[in-house]
Amino acid sequence: MAVPNPDVTPSYSLADFIARTGEKDNPGNVFELESSKMLEIRVTGRVWTKLGAAIAYRGNIKFIREGMLEGGAMKALMRMATGEMTPLAKAEGNGLLYVADAGKEITVLQLNGDSINVSGNDLLAFEDTVKYEITMLRRVAGMMAGGLFSVRLTGVGMVAITTHGYPLTLRVTPNDPVSTDPNATVAWSENLQPEIKTDISMKSLIGRGGGETFQMLFRGDGFVVVQPYEEVPVITSGGG
Repeated sequence: MAVPNPDVTPSYSLADFIARTGEKDNPGNVFELESSKMLEIRVTGRVWTKLGAAIAYRGNIKFIREGMLEGGAMKALMRMATGEMTPLAKAEGNGLLYVADAGKEITVLQLNGDSINVSGNDLLAFEDTVKYEITMLRRVAGMMAGGLFSVRLTGVGMVAITTHGYPLTLRVTPNDPVSTDPNATVAWSENLQPEIKTDISMKSLIGRGGGETFQMLFRGDGFVVVQPYEEVPVITSGGG
């Protein structure tokens, strides 16, 4: 009798395949993980997503890219100064929206009046009840596709972030600061203000070793989330 090979993917009947991969409905949940890498959003009004993250939808939903004047005068001035646009889109209407980002793992967070800072490249979606503020940490020519920005999220509602692989959360204390590779940094607590520092001696230890000498330094009391992957940020530019 043949011994089953665990390394061989079993075949499924069409009915089994549909049953295994079909959408899973939990009425009442605004954000629902269909899998670890795909998020279903129940749109009843407006939600925010990463630009280009929508992979399917049902119902009456329209998508609008974040405008230059979105979010008030301060955000408009920041965009004019940096020449960059945040890659966010509004999904408005009624229906079910499915979003994903390059096969990355998705984590859904529930904010209850608190705040979190998320790297702009790792923010997948958030409810319209959550307020956001864009922060450009510093422009470093040739470092990371034109700049390094994060989004500060505050309020009550769900937020979905993405990571390549499973994230690691590091505790930061006044006596024990943490330095991270900017391309591997996903999020950090509301009270931390990262500094960009340069250390030529560390270029072969932190970063890809290709001359990258920039790190994010976190001091204070809080946490920072990193992923086991160095990700090149995608920042869209211009009007539109």
